Amino acid sequence: MAKKAEQRRKQILKAAFQAATEKGYESVTLQDIADYADVSKGVTNYYFKNKSDVFTQLFEWITTRIYEKEAASISEQETAIGKLEAYIDRVFISPEENKNFYRVYLDFLSQVKNNESYKEINQKFYENCWSIGREIIHQGLEEEIFDVDDVEQTAISIRCMIDGSLIQWLMRDDDQLHDYYRTACYESILKILKYKT
Repeated sequence: MAKKAEQRRKQILKAAFQAATEKGYESVTLQDIADYADVSKGVTNYYFKNKSDVFTQLFEWITTRIYEKEAASISEQETAIGKLEAYIDRVFISPEENKNFYRVYLDFLSQVKNNESYKEINQKFYENCWSIGREIIHQGLEEEIFDVDDVEQTAISIRCMIDGSLIQWLMRDDDQLHDYYRTACYESILKILKYKT
């Protein structure tokens, strides 16, 4: 029974993501979420208290999954450069997936000021992202291929470069520029790390 309930909950969360991708956070109602999930509104209300609860659980689920996939991708690599390349490849996963995520995520960020739970989820997400940056930096310092004075600031800067690049790409609304921004992001991060070729 618990497994079936978890499957239904995930079905509703995926539907909420799809609804927000197509309609935008503000416009989405619980009825929309139920319609996208192909369930009754009563089923949605059984699993979630309200729209805010749906999106709180959605953003926690999405950001946790993103971090887990990014962390797994770098754990498969042995060198700092290998880890960095795997990280960038995982972040710049595809135009469609990046577009869907960032459209919903930017909507989500606009709600952070009004919702303490959203703020906490976002902070945890970035702390996880910075931990990946720190791991890459520390390994590069051990390998003596990076020249970084402030590890924490540089880890934050890496994620700033990633999000900034993806948001600029999104604003240009041209899928063909996805690889260009991926390359520009990667090369800019190497400069931040003062990579010794």
